[in-house]
Amino acid sequence: MSTVQISAADVNKLRQQTGAGMMDCKKALTESNGDFEAAVDLLRKKGQKVSAARSGNATSEGLVSINISADGTNGKLVALACETEPVSKVEDFRNLAEAVLAAAVANNPASAEELSAITLADGRTVAETITELTGKIGEKIVIQEYANITGEKIVSYIHSNGKMGVLVVFEGANGVD
Repeated sequence: MSTVQISAADVNKLRQQTGAGMMDCKKALTESNGDFEAAVDLLRKKGQKVSAARSGNATSEGLVSINISADGTNGKLVALACETEPVSKVEDFRNLAEAVLAAAVANNPASAEELSAITLADGRTVAETITELTGKIGEKIVIQEYANITGEKIVSYIHSNGKMGVLVVFEGANGVD
């Protein structure tokens, strides 16, 4: 029985593609006998296991992202939640929040469920991307709140470093900025 040699370059390549930790990448490459695609699949499955194991955990921290249309008549709010405050400040988490909001703006879903099913530019759905980041970070991540509202004039407010946010609809506010 021969053992496949896993180079540091292979580990780094897998880490760059998946964002997983060095040891997780090395283990996945070893278990897949150096097969890169199989290693990616193993890491994805690990993310699903972590997600399932943490499914009962509370998500009391997170980030609110808001977009108001150029004409001020449509507003979208996405609240992406996680378990701890430090994770809400991680660049990958913040990038995910931006990507989810961008998907909402581009596709105009009516609900969080529809938003979760949208396919992103990399070919994965929002839900799959959240599961993958859950596996990478090791914390439960969910779309806690999603709002898509239309009205005469919509304004927004985000408070406390993005932890809370609101959309307000003004009726009868024609011509008011």
